[in-house]
Amino acid sequence: MRSLRTVDRSVNTVLDPIRLAISVPQAGVYLARRRPAAIFTTGGYVAIPVILAAAPLGIPVLLWDGNVIPGRSVRATARLADVVAVSFATTCGALGREGDERPCYLTGTPIRDTREIDREAARERLDVPAGARLLLVFGGSQEVRRLNAAVEDALPRLVERVHVIHVTGEGAYAASLADRERLPDGLRDRYRPYPFLREEMLAALAAADLVVGRAGSSTLAEVTALGLPMVVVPYPHAAGHQRANARVLVEAGAAREVEDERFDAQALLDAAAILDDPSAHVRMSAASRSLGRPAAAEVVADLLLDLAMHRPLPAPDLVERRSRGAAA
Repeated sequence: MRSLRTVDRSVNTVLDPIRLAISVPQAGVYLARRRPAAIFTTGGYVAIPVILAAAPLGIPVLLWDGNVIPGRSVRATARLADVVAVSFATTCGALGREGDERPCYLTGTPIRDTREIDREAARERLDVPAGARLLLVFGGSQEVRRLNAAVEDALPRLVERVHVIHVTGEGAYAASLADRERLPDGLRDRYRPYPFLREEMLAALAAADLVVGRAGSSTLAEVTALGLPMVVVPYPHAAGHQRANARVLVEAGAAREVEDERFDAQALLDAAAILDDPSAHVRMSAASRSLGRPAAAEVVADLLLDLAMHRPLPAPDLVERRSRGAAA
């Protein structure tokens, strides 16, 4: 269990002593009233006072981080957590937990359950013709002008080769509909723009043959859980997090990376060409599936319950196997 002596320079560099002096007692009062059995956090500045206040109350803390390169505040909070769970193996070292007696578990990123979804049913639900090669283009939780512009410029040539589901964001949806109407009658149905996909997003992923998008932790987790090849365009303004995340897939052979400033219509057409090479597509699919951890949500939840109920913690290799969906 941690103690207040755990506070060191890494904490003081992200929260100044005056703020700590005010916020830690406030958090302590709240926790003393609520008496949670355990705390789950993804780190960040706001977590530091809560974790410090939890220590004298004997409340255990589980921190989860989804990036290869953790942020500064996450590194600070990881020093205070009883258990750390991560999406990438190298993150344990980056958080200073290698060789630490407190465990660091490789769990993957908690996502929606992908294990029971049926690809053919998903295609039927989205009215994708049997045998059609489907490209899914989306930018994660944000509208991505770079991706939208590439689709707009490549669209007439792109739909001659593949069917496209394109998540545009609200602001670009009307323009994308207009682009669709300008396509020839025989090709118009091959392009399906959506402002957002919520409940249908998992179906779109399951129906797809190739994904083009950003390198957020949740996106990569769902893509690999479904064994999808990817052309990844990392967001360039996130302190290198997405580039580092993407590199894991690229080095495994599951993805090809295109820098944001180089992603244009031709890059998109080159990405679609992966579907013209069945052997490359099969290799990338297998590499993607090897990285997938479809049971991540279950194993993270079980770790939190273990902490809350003061049960012995499992061995890291057992957790890793379970996160892949393997039997315990």
